[in-house]
Amino acid sequence: MAENKGKYRTEIQQMMFVSGETADVALETTSMIESIVQQQVMEMLTRATVLAARRGVRTISTDDLIFLIRHDRAKVSRLRTFLSWKDVRKSAKDSDDKGGADAAADDFDLTANDPTLGTGPSVGTRNSKNKKAKVGLPWDVSSFYSEQVPEREDEEDEEEDEMTAATLARLKQADERTKGMNAEEYLHFSECRQASFTFRKGKRFREWAGFGVVTDSKPNDDIVDILGFLTYEIVTLLTEEALKVKAIEDAHKRESGGDEEKRGKKRRREPGLFDPPEEARTPVGARHIQEAFRRLQQPDLKSRYLSHVPKGNFQRTLKLI
Repeated sequence: MAENKGKYRTEIQQMMFVSGETADVALETTSMIESIVQQQVMEMLTRATVLAARRGVRTISTDDLIFLIRHDRAKVSRLRTFLSWKDVRKSAKDSDDKGGADAAADDFDLTANDPTLGTGPSVGTRNSKNKKAKVGLPWDVSSFYSEQVPEREDEEDEEEDEMTAATLARLKQADERTKGMNAEEYLHFSECRQASFTFRKGKRFREWAGFGVVTDSKPNDDIVDILGFLTYEIVTLLTEEALKVKAIEDAHKRESGGDEEKRGKKRRREPGLFDPPEEARTPVGARHIQEAFRRLQQPDLKSRYLSHVPKGNFQRTLKLI
């Protein structure tokens, strides 16, 4: 897999820029993120293949991948929304191909952005005339019964509430970042929002992810789209956590005086009238990404139950971000 490294540096830089990072990121940093993302994708494929084998099939399904992240309800809800809008866009495209362009234009806006910021390519929105299909999961309680309770328009579950909170937080962050941008800068920001590991790069992504090596399953378009969604989420989480690590490090340097403390000088907390301008914000480094990954790998509370009991040479499994 060594020959596949470094193929997504531009996409990673764009994703990091949308997540709050500067536009100039070192090659070492992007290479480390790409290695982490590739490791996560291969782990997903390995576990999904095991789940498929338990069902007696060799081909992994979308449910196998979603089952791996079932404990992150907000992410599952965002993914289900992404797949729902993907189905709406596909239906609108089919209607357009069959001559229903005028009707599709009334019910669907192909130029609108994804309602969940930072989830890859835009998938469009709809108006109140069309209702997007809800993606069902086989482990949902409602799937245990042959008859379904009619859905109410005002019905919202906890997953949607968590997704809404996360989406609003990202929208607020994007609003703060774009508040002082001019038209050209905002256009670049909008283009970076469309960055994806898989969009129009399906063949390259399959080779990079290890299809045919990690798993013999041949992925369909839905599998590739889900992995593209999850890779975007991984880069976003790594960047946001790395920025927190760097902020703590910078605050500690300011309080301790940095290099000036070694020369016995006391640095002022507040800038003076004749102080030189502060240096431009430096990008996160590989050490920040490494620490962010370590934090994201910390086990949940239920995973630490009875962890004090000696178990010999116990190695904790990789945690999916």
